[in-house]
Amino acid sequence: MLVLSRKKDESIVINNDITIVVVEIRGDKVRLGVEAPKEVPVHRQEVFEAIARGDDVLPETDSPPIGPPEVVERLSEPRSGSGPSPEDHRSDPLP
Repeated sequence: MLVLSRKKDESIVINNDITIVVVEIRGDKVRLGVEAPKEVPVHRQEVFEAIARGDDVLPETDSPPIGPPEVVERLSEPRSGSGPSPEDHRSDPLP
């Protein structure tokens, strides 16, 4: 496993088309933003496992992204091509 250190507003790029951004750090919770092509499934592990078991999994919320304005703006912008749009609900926010 590759382990990387990142601070708030820093990011990681995977395979040139997936970006993980540290949006917020609050106590022992880290909020991440994921920018990925629409065809790339992105799920929390417990949701992924539920899908693998065949459970019916629906998004718990359709709240907008939160975080620093420049990150929220980047995550909320409609993208051309096959990237994610604000209507994508592939995961839910931290409780």
